[in-house]
Amino acid sequence: MMLKVIRILNTFKLSGNKELLFPNQVKDKSAIELVMANKELLFQEEEKEERAAELVIANKELIFQNEEKEKRAAELVIANKELIFQNEEKEKRAAELVIATKNLLFQNDEKEKRAAELITATKELLFQNDEKEKRATELITATKELLFQNEEKEKRTAELVIANKELVIANKKLSIAAIIFESQEGMIVTDANTVILRVNNAFTKITGYSREEVIGQTPKLLSSGRQDKMFYEKMWDSINTTGAWDGEISNRRKNGEVYPEHLTITAVKDANGIVTNYVATLTDITMKKKASDKIMSLAFYDPLTALPNRRLLIDRLGLALAASARSLQCGALLFLDLDHFKTINDTLGHGAGDLLLQQVASRLTEVLREGDTVARIGGDEFIVLLVGLSDQGIEAAAQTKDVAKKIIFALNQPYQFGENEHLSTPSIGATVFLGHKLTTEELLKQADIAMYQAKDAGRNTLRFFDPAMQEAITVRANIENELRKAIKYHQFQLYYQIQVDHAGRALGAEALIRWQHPERGQIPPFDFIPLAEQTELILPIGQWVLDTACAQLKTWQQNPLTQDLVLAVNISAKQFHQEDFVKQVKATVQRHEINPTRLKLELTESMLVKNINDIISKMNVLSKIGIYFSLDDFGTGYSSLQYLKKLPLNQLKIDQSFVRDLATDANDRAIVRTIITMAKNLDINVIAEGVETKEQRQYLFDNGCTHYQGYLFSKPVPVDMFEALLKKD
Repeated sequence: MMLKVIRILNTFKLSGNKELLFPNQVKDKSAIELVMANKELLFQEEEKEERAAELVIANKELIFQNEEKEKRAAELVIANKELIFQNEEKEKRAAELVIATKNLLFQNDEKEKRAAELITATKELLFQNDEKEKRATELITATKELLFQNEEKEKRTAELVIANKELVIANKKLSIAAIIFESQEGMIVTDANTVILRVNNAFTKITGYSREEVIGQTPKLLSSGRQDKMFYEKMWDSINTTGAWDGEISNRRKNGEVYPEHLTITAVKDANGIVTNYVATLTDITMKKKASDKIMSLAFYDPLTALPNRRLLIDRLGLALAASARSLQCGALLFLDLDHFKTINDTLGHGAGDLLLQQVASRLTEVLREGDTVARIGGDEFIVLLVGLSDQGIEAAAQTKDVAKKIIFALNQPYQFGENEHLSTPSIGATVFLGHKLTTEELLKQADIAMYQAKDAGRNTLRFFDPAMQEAITVRANIENELRKAIKYHQFQLYYQIQVDHAGRALGAEALIRWQHPERGQIPPFDFIPLAEQTELILPIGQWVLDTACAQLKTWQQNPLTQDLVLAVNISAKQFHQEDFVKQVKATVQRHEINPTRLKLELTESMLVKNINDIISKMNVLSKIGIYFSLDDFGTGYSSLQYLKKLPLNQLKIDQSFVRDLATDANDRAIVRTIITMAKNLDINVIAEGVETKEQRQYLFDNGCTHYQGYLFSKPVPVDMFEALLKKD
């Protein structure tokens, strides 16, 4: 039994020694072993108690076994010593176990601290990881934000570049605007209440007001009082409706002078469509009005007598016919021609003749009623238009006769030419009309025929158109028949009058028709063209002229001497107004295979009185293929100047009636200068016809006309003589 205890103690000792040898290396294992050692110790205690009991029994046995006592006594001493030693060792081991336990507890505490620290560190690591993920997310967000900001920066940079460009453009526009603001046109800028905020230098020059005097005022400061309330209501209605108004107005300068101006008002609105300012531009058109009035005077009035010319007469006659048709009241047309007027020019000079014409015009104006019209249609011929006569033809004729008697009496009074007196008489032809039964041309023709009847009756008298005059018409009918024969038997011939520049170089020619009558010889065009125009005969005659001229151009194109010549052909009104006129001209040009730029068509002012849009359309079509256009006898007709700028004209031809007296007639010189200036402003070439003297050519040249036609260079001649003239030149 003792040996078993000793073995247990040795085992315990050995175990305890082993634990003490490796406490740090196998800490966790030692803790487990320590627990087992404690259990073993408890077990040993129990064993000790059991052994103690056994010892008691053994002692009893020892006593009981005395024989063995001595034997066992020695052994027991030894065993006791061993037991004491073991107890001492046990106490040592117990002390060591206490120390080990304390160490273990300390280590457990440290382990728990380390575990807690590890948990804290883990939590911190997890927190840091979370923070790291947050920072990563924030970094991604920041990166995206940075990329977005970079993109925005690039956009802003691009916008800045664009803005800089726009600023440069805006600055340029501002500079331009500043230049424009200080242009020749006056400018006013007001606020929405029309209070003047700013004006330019041109405004102060035009109105006489300084900037200081008008800023803070309204444009009413300039009011002349010549526009009524309705005028301004319409003007503001236009501005409020369309945002602008444009028109002519009379304003007053600071010095009180009323002047005409062209005014344009524009409303300036903000992004919401609210008016913030008004901008007005104004131009002093005083000189323009004077020039316009001068041109209008030249267009509608005779420059010598200031009476209406033929164009204005035709307009008024048309109105009179319309009024007569509405009211059923008659009207009358009187054709006046001064008797022996040529004698006055030949004996007393053209100055005296002009003075007589002016005095006749004055007397006619004084005799007539306010609603009647007196016009000078050329030379010594006057037309009187009476309106509002009786609705009965006989009574209207009587009223016309009474007016004619007053005219004859007034014109029979002596005319004062300086210190000399002169007598002159009129021959008057009259015709009465009602409504639109007759055209204006027919009425003029009737009055003209009646006037010649008055001359045949001895002059200084009145004659009415009546059926008896048909005899004269019969004579003209015979001529018409002969014209038809002339067309059929080719009795016409073209003559050519040269056109030259200022150096005398040939530019071309005008083709002029002549009638080679088999019995009466050569008949000039003014003896048969008017009759041909009154009938349809002018159409085949006109086409023959065009064909013959183009055939001649074809021949000239083959010759270096003549290939650059331009040939002018006169076109009658009836010929031009044909629906297929353009087609005819194109076909003729193509048939003869000519260069269309060498063909020039001459139109007269008289054909521009009606169907002007049709005329412009036809001219535009032909101009596109290269055909030139010239306006013949310019200044003698009644074309509307408002259409002149729309016509595709290449040339104006100054009528010979203005050229003839250039050396002596100041009025003719003024008219010629005006025509040349107007043509230059319209970028139209000018040619003068009827140039017969070097003085005339020199005056025309000095005033800007460099193309001429007339007897100074050559009269109209047949083609062989014309070509010989070219070779000679």
